[in-house]
Parts: sequence; structure tokens; C-alpha cells
Amino acid sequence: MTEFDTVIRHGTVVTASDTFEADVGISEGKIQAIARHLPAGRRTIDAKGKLVLPGGVDGHCHIDQPTSDGSVCADDFYTGSVAAAYGGTTTILPFACQFRGQSMQSAVDDYHRRAAGKAVIDYAFHLIVSDPTEALIKVDLPRLIDEGYTSFKIYMTYDDMKLNDRQIVQLLSLARRHGAMAMIHAENADLIAWLTETLLDEGKTEPRYHAASRPMLVEREATHRAISMAELADVPILIVHVSGREAVEQIHWAQGRGMRIYAETCPQYVTLTEDDLARPGFEGAKCVCSPPPRNRENQSVIWDGLESGLFHIFSSDHAPFRYQSSTGKMLKGESTPFNWIPNGVPGIETRLPILFSEGVKKGRISLNRFVELVATNPAKMYGLHPRKGTLAIGSDAAVVVFDPELRRVIRAEKLHHNVDYTPYEGMVVDGWPVTVLSRGDVVIEDHKLVVAAGRGEFLPCGKPDMARPKVA
Repeated sequence: MTEFDTVIRHGTVVTASDTFEADVGISEGKIQAIARHLPAGRRTIDAKGKLVLPGGVDGHCHIDQPTSDGSVCADDFYTGSVAAAYGGTTTILPFACQFRGQSMQSAVDDYHRRAAGKAVIDYAFHLIVSDPTEALIKVDLPRLIDEGYTSFKIYMTYDDMKLNDRQIVQLLSLARRHGAMAMIHAENADLIAWLTETLLDEGKTEPRYHAASRPMLVEREATHRAISMAELADVPILIVHVSGREAVEQIHWAQGRGMRIYAETCPQYVTLTEDDLARPGFEGAKCVCSPPPRNRENQSVIWDGLESGLFHIFSSDHAPFRYQSSTGKMLKGESTPFNWIPNGVPGIETRLPILFSEGVKKGRISLNRFVELVATNPAKMYGLHPRKGTLAIGSDAAVVVFDPELRRVIRAEKLHHNVDYTPYEGMVVDGWPVTVLSRGDVVIEDHKLVVAAGRGEFLPCGKPDMARPKVA
């Protein structure tokens, strides 16, 4: 009888569609068998009482991404990938960011240099387009899409990144012609600029005013505009990090009309609120991200969308800036005005535990929906399925043994990112990964890292493979 390299025994196998008791046989980095009572392997992992899940695919995270404001991304590809692995994620998709005046190819080359020899899990790249020159649109971007960089992000805000409507629709038309997935950060830059200037003129500089400078209407308007441009170009788009009711209503409207509008949300929008931006002193800076967290009522709207199918992926949007640092949240000291606080929160390690604990354990989403949101759909969205995102014969053996009863209190000192805080400090979660495999290699064993830097591989991506959105 065949001897497997590894057999995971006695666990409950969970995919986006099925839940059943079985063993998983692994050889040469691939899943070779899923059945009861498999023959012995050279190595046995006992998963009795635990869930056996596909490795998480984090479709939105920022790792060693260069910036233009003096801030520094705290995680490189080693610390970022290690933290991801500890949290049950086995594939990450961060961003190769183009600056104005820079070619997209040079941005990609720079990002490969940053990643080389560091990642412990597999990775792919999204692109960020901030300078859509004629050469980029006609030559560079189509070539890069063909080479496996099949998704790109468009910003409607941030002065150094934002594109105007004509540039956006040009890129959406390109995405249609070449089968790429366009991700859109939807906030109205001009309205934010006016609100920010008004608040600063009134001396309102504390972190809590970040929320006032970006009310839901600026997200709603930009979401509607992005949907309209996608309709004109007749192309699918993904609206990223959706925060609340008003943007959700626009997405629901579009999906109800049969449009291929996909949506992503993140842990901060189901756990944090705008009150967290008003924590004492400068502590609110730890929760500054864009769009900002809303209120409890909007959290309920997001949960409804996660359950109904309106949302397709649940990403971390991990943006790791240290708190007590002149290159992090305190970019201009302990009284940094809200408009200078680097946007984003860390969360690459806590993504799966938070959604499992707050979603599955509290009865808000099913176990299969959980897998769909954190693994299967991101793999499909970015052309990595079925190699990633599922447990199937021939798929990469990216597997997480997850203890659904393991209770943990989230503490910054216990996490593995290179950030000196977590916005979820003190949060109690039920469920945490205990063993994590990537291409058959055990990466995390009994909560310990057991591989060296550089074993992760770069993954060229195929074309998106997403079903048309259901009407939620």
C-alpha cells in the first residue's frame, strides 16, 4: 500500500461546501488522498477533535510596501509571513506599488527584491497603479497580466495614489480586455480634503477626527461612482474594505441588477467602532484606518452581508505601522494630527481567529462560509484555485489543523508581527490554529515555527474564476 509523506488523521475536514470526518494523505507537497482509514504515512498528525481546513489566503495585506510620507511598513516578508502562518494563512497577496514617474516593471522588480529569501509561506503580488501612462496601458500592464500579475488596485483617494474617473475607466476597460481583476479603494478624495481642512482650521486634530473627515457618505458616493464606471466598462470589480451600511446599499443595488460587483470587508469593521478612535490620549491612533470603523449598528450590517453572500472575501488589510515610532503612528510626534497618522491596522495573524470566534462560534456564519471567505473565494478571485484555497486531490497541501475550543486572549506581546501593538488587545477569541502546513511542509507545529526564511515560493496568478454574485 502507498506510504504517504504525511497523514493527518481523525480530523473534521471542512471545505467551502462540505464537512466530513476523514484522513488527509499528503505526498510531494500535494494532497493525494482524502478518505477514512488511510494507510500509514512517514509522519502522522493527530487532528482528533480538531478541524482540518484549507490554508487561509489573505488577498489584501501590505508587506514591506514603500511609502512617500516618511512612514515605514514595519513588517518585511519574513515577519509578515511568519505572523500570517501563525494565524493559519498559507498564502499572502501584498502589493507591488507604483509611484508616479516610476514604471510598473521597476515597481515589480523592487518588490521581488524585497521578498527574495524571506517568506516562509507562498505569496503572489497585486499591482497598485498610480501613474497610468500610455505606455503602461498599452504595453506594460497587459504584459504583466499575461505574466501572472492578474489583479491591480485603483485608489480614488490619497493624493499620491488617486486617479481621476477617466483614468479609472481606462484601466477598467483594460481589465475587461485582458481578464484582470480591478480592486478599488472607494472614497471621495475631494470631500475628504474639504472636511479635513475644515476640521484642522477648527483645531480638531486628535485621532477621533479621522472618522469625522471620512463619513460614510464619502464611501457611499465613491462606491456608486466605481460601480457606474464598472457598468460602463462592463467589467467585474472588487470594492475593498467596505465599512458600513451606505456602501453596502450601493453594492446590494448593483448586485440586484445582475452586475458583477464583488465586495471585501475586514476584521476592523466587525470588531472596532469609531469610539475606538477616541481612546484616551493618542491611543486612538492605533485604530486609524480608511475607511474608519463605524458604529455597532453598521457592524450588524457587515455581519448580515457576510452571512448572505453580499461579501465575497474577508481580508486583513494588514497595514503594519509601529505605534511609538517616528516612522509609524507618531510620524510627527505624540500629537500628530489625524491627517498625518499613517492609515492602517495590523491584523494578518488574527484574521482567521477573529472571524471564526465572532462569526462561527456566535452563530453568525456557518463553518463552510468561514472557509469560503478566508480561503476559497480569495483563491478564486485571484486565479490561484484549485491549487490554493481548498482541500482536494491534486491541490497544494496547504492545510491548517484548527482547534475550535482553544481560547486565547489577544495580546500584542504574543503575536509575531513586527508591530508594537494590536488594536484587538484584550479581545477573547475561541479557536486558533495549532499546526499549519504549506505545500506539505509543516511550518507551525504546536504553536512553534519550524521552518527557515525563504521556503515560500512566488506564485504567478491565473485569471479570476468567480461565479456571478448572488442577489443578497
